Amino acid sequence: MDVLEAAMARNKYPEETVRRILDVAEELFMTKGYDHTTMSDIVEGLGGLTKGAVYHHFKSKEDIFEAVFERANKPVLERSDAILADCSLSGLEKLRALDRASSEGPAADMWHAMQPSSDPIQNARILAREYADVLETAHCYVEPIIREGVEDGTISAKHPREAAEALLLLANLWMVPLFNPIPADDPAAYQRRAETFLTITHALGIDLVDWESLDPARMGHVASEQAWTDWQWLAKESGAGARATQDESVPIAGCTEEKQPQDGGGNRA
Repeated sequence: MDVLEAAMARNKYPEETVRRILDVAEELFMTKGYDHTTMSDIVEGLGGLTKGAVYHHFKSKEDIFEAVFERANKPVLERSDAILADCSLSGLEKLRALDRASSEGPAADMWHAMQPSSDPIQNARILAREYADVLETAHCYVEPIIREGVEDGTISAKHPREAAEALLLLANLWMVPLFNPIPADDPAAYQRRAETFLTITHALGIDLVDWESLDPARMGHVASEQAWTDWQWLAKESGAGARATQDESVPIAGCTEEKQPQDGGGNRA
């Protein structure tokens, strides 16, 4: 068998090879943590596959990390597409459904288990990819839904595109302790952050929280029972936004089939 034939034999089932790589990498990321897993660890876990074969499919550990999340979040994207197309829901109902679908996906638990460093220098590519994906999601999913909400009167955002961007940047980066750690000596920091987030979204004309979706169990260990009680003040202020004039100055950005937004550490509101 010559070199060409050998290469063809190794790549006879490339999809199966990629699946094996992602399975092993995901297990290692979840058990050892992303930063403590090396490409050598992944190769060793594949039992016979060479480092060259792994690099044939993925150029770096970051590539594998992104592919692991893309695979895990495929059901979330399918659910998000269905919500976007559901004509029975108002704009606000779609936005809340989108938030629930994202929060019920695997992303948050995976990020927590893999624990990549939040240092923007150490993991610059991961954080940059999360930032880009947040904006992609804002333009492809949240902006069209906000425009629908403005049209049906359930959302009163003056500038749908900018509101979508601000909403997701806050929800998926600023609100998430992984990317914006909570000081160990300031347990009330997350409470203030959540209160500020809800105040901003209300001011934008988007009452995202239906108060059932923000219960203590969903918020996790970072939210205490007392903190949840203190957040109730905003419930009195919330409700459907008044009809506002839609800002038509910026067209809705479309998504290609080849480039779909990926979920990351926070809630895709």
